[in-house]
Amino acid sequence: MLLRARDADQQRTHEANLVLLADAAVRRICPIISGGRERHMTDNGSECSELLSPPPPSEVDSNDPEVLRAALIREATHRARAECVAKMQADVVNHALDLLVREPDLVGFFGALTKTMVQEAESRVCAVWLIDDGGEGCNLWMAYVKDRLITVPVTAADAHDADVEKFPHRAMADHLFTHKAGWRQTIEYLPQDPRLPDAIHAFSRVKGCGSTIATPLVIGGETLGWLTLMNTAAEECDAQWWRIDLSEAIARQAALALHHSRVVERSRVEERRKAILEERNRLARDIHDNLAQGFAAILMQLQGARRETACLSPGIAAKIDTVVDLARTHLNEARRSVGTLRPNVSDSEEVAAALKRLAGVAQRTTEMAIDVKVDELPRLGDVVEREIIGIAQEALTNAVRHSRAQRITVSAATVRSIGVRLSIADDGRGIPHGQPSSGFGMTSMQERAERIGASLTIVTAPRSGTEVVLAWEPSNLPTQVHIAG
Repeated sequence: MLLRARDADQQRTHEANLVLLADAAVRRICPIISGGRERHMTDNGSECSELLSPPPPSEVDSNDPEVLRAALIREATHRARAECVAKMQADVVNHALDLLVREPDLVGFFGALTKTMVQEAESRVCAVWLIDDGGEGCNLWMAYVKDRLITVPVTAADAHDADVEKFPHRAMADHLFTHKAGWRQTIEYLPQDPRLPDAIHAFSRVKGCGSTIATPLVIGGETLGWLTLMNTAAEECDAQWWRIDLSEAIARQAALALHHSRVVERSRVEERRKAILEERNRLARDIHDNLAQGFAAILMQLQGARRETACLSPGIAAKIDTVVDLARTHLNEARRSVGTLRPNVSDSEEVAAALKRLAGVAQRTTEMAIDVKVDELPRLGDVVEREIIGIAQEALTNAVRHSRAQRITVSAATVRSIGVRLSIADDGRGIPHGQPSSGFGMTSMQERAERIGASLTIVTAPRSGTEVVLAWEPSNLPTQVHIAG
């Protein structure tokens, strides 16, 4: 498609020469001189030719047929080239629109564009380099090499390719980012160009590569990255003009597609954030209006019943006291949940105090001994502390209900003065084989650990008890679940 536009340039040039030479006998010609043109990239990445208004060329007043003939040929060449570029740009726009329909995802769209560049420009490699989110450097995103698309990170199959392994992409990325002249205009690098890093020269010599064309992806005054085209052999500078025009035409469409994709993604993230916030507010309202109010009503009734326990036996009175404490505890938990869902509300309960409170409440509901060994712990932030307390409560509840243990030990200690290590261990029957991760409680602990980037380890063996160990540090350890049977 695009090659046909370039090839038609030569035929049109020859035909135009004949027409213009026939007209030269009856009129004077003032040719269009491009020597005063300056090529640069506008904000949207398009090429702009600015006429510098040079003085009238000397050919205007010449009566020499050879001078007129040279001027006419030059004008015909420029006119044919302009027609070729216009046709090429129109073809690129149509091609990009077709790709957007066939390849709606960004990777597929860019993969097809790079393939088009390699095939139409008769080149070896077309690569896409993107500036990172922080604007501190750029990285290789994808490259169409020979006959296949390679994306970063490189797959195992592509890693075996010698060209992929040896290509110094880090050196090229650093050069593109630091070479400021290439942020707004296309740069053509000839073989062994002194501006390129030595690593690129060494690779080009081994692979027999020719010139390299680097075109910035510019839109709205912002450079998003670069499109580079590495040719197979060196050519004369004048023979590269159509490759440069093709690269710039495709770069314009690529920059527009990349910008549009990022705008859509930001909009999607913002909509998701709003949806999450709305759902959190809904849950907070439901917990406050239903669970919290319900526990408050139950607590009021129990407190009223406790005031009338004078005629009850001490055992029943003690049980009513325990139920009152449980209702009060869960009312506080419901209120704390509301505070977590609405981050501007917090009761700022410390982890150490919360662990002692949970152990005290659990001790009143069981006859097994519960030992608490809690050191002074650093403040970890409301979100982290909330998840740690939730994991401790779930692990302690499971031990009380299911372990059939004689003793439960709750311990917490500081890790390197900035983190925390929590352990809930029992000497009970252990978790049965085949059911290490069943139940909502186990899943809940894993999800809580993932939210704060903690390491969760569960060690269990039949008749040897179970230990749940949580380790958290600001370095965001990967979440792990280990079952030792």
